[in-house]
Amino acid sequence: MATILGVSRGGFYKFVKGRRNAHQEREFYLVKRITILFEESRQTYGSPWIHAVLKTEGEKVSLKRVARLMREHGLIARKKQRFKITTKADKRLPVAENLLQRDFTAQRPNEKWASDITYVWTAVGWLYVAVILDLFSRQVVGLSMSQRQTKDLVIKALKQAILHKGQPQALVHHSDRGSQYASHDFQDLLKAYGIKPSMSGTGNCYDNAAIESFFATLKGECTFFEYYKDRDQAKNSIFDYCFIF
Repeated sequence: MATILGVSRGGFYKFVKGRRNAHQEREFYLVKRITILFEESRQTYGSPWIHAVLKTEGEKVSLKRVARLMREHGLIARKKQRFKITTKADKRLPVAENLLQRDFTAQRPNEKWASDITYVWTAVGWLYVAVILDLFSRQVVGLSMSQRQTKDLVIKALKQAILHKGQPQALVHHSDRGSQYASHDFQDLLKAYGIKPSMSGTGNCYDNAAIESFFATLKGECTFFEYYKDRDQAKNSIFDYCFIF
């Protein structure tokens, strides 16, 4: 083969040795994705959570393999430090049944929407970002951003999604139990459009892993390495990522 290619035998074997085979390419991809998810959690989530998120993305990978790759690359979860709380439950407000039960697949558009709030730091303070994701296309259908994390933040995201996608039929809207989503105004809006509410279990990130996965990608590909001088700059960047690129 070296003679046919017109190269030295030593150079040919060096080339072959340097190429990644299919298994190595798969390992390389998994390590890259696991690292993004790990950094998104501020290095606090271990292999069980990351494995759960990968499964929602359709990755066929075992928990044992995720744990091994994290161990080999020094991705060791540390004790949780203080972080910005986005949604906080209010025991005075009613909560909905978990209709998804961690089934993040959908057979058609506007069958299942998943929503949550995340945050992005700017030079003038936090920017809160509410996203609604269609679990069929995994595309953003609703987006709202504000310096405050009130019920209006999630209401605006829902209204945008309805304006964007039209009158939904037999739609389930899934979120956590945060007071913004459990508020009477938000629940009344769901009811007015015939949307069934669904909520995660208390403090269980696995129950909304699809939206967690999206936030990890958003920050890993869009906001993680950016310095935003103000909230408007961050808003434009996030809007472009969600709807243009």
